[in-house]
Amino acid sequence: MTASYTFDIFSTLDGFGRPGSPDWGGYWGKQGPELLDRRLSLYEAEQRMVFGAETFRMFAKARKGAFGESGRDPWVARMMELPATVVSITLAGPLDWPDATLVSGDVVARLKEESEVPLRSHGSVSLNRALMAADLVDRVQLTVFPVITGRTGAQPVFRGAADFDLELLDSRTLDGDIQELTYRPTLHA
Repeated sequence: MTASYTFDIFSTLDGFGRPGSPDWGGYWGKQGPELLDRRLSLYEAEQRMVFGAETFRMFAKARKGAFGESGRDPWVARMMELPATVVSITLAGPLDWPDATLVSGDVVARLKEESEVPLRSHGSVSLNRALMAADLVDRVQLTVFPVITGRTGAQPVFRGAADFDLELLDSRTLDGDIQELTYRPTLHA
């Protein structure tokens, strides 16, 4: 059995994966009850998280309460309870995460073969661009927030990525103006 791998990413309409200015806030200040309920439903099932070093460091800080417990949404708390594989050559163990495994190198193909549960990665942009180029990503789940951050956006999601054709598998509108789009990526020949 080969486990499915989903690259789950938030983005602005102009393709940035993170607010570059603190005045936008998390989710660019656009989250609502439908988005938060949907996110929780995505993380309720058993699955294994896959993180790169930078994203893992950010979530590890959040686990320690660096961003305040009151600011942790239920889906984020659930994600932080799931087993995780961290792909990094810069981190050293032990990791401050229950049931986390630190690995280096090209391990995701083997993980897909061996895992009994689906794999999901939230964020980890550079890791997931490399995995897409290696044809290891089965789905890209892109949540597009209704903002343009041309001057202040940080971390362009697909800058430097290979070229891909995308097959739309699912789409939905949340809270009236947030788009969740799920695609199957195929390297463009």
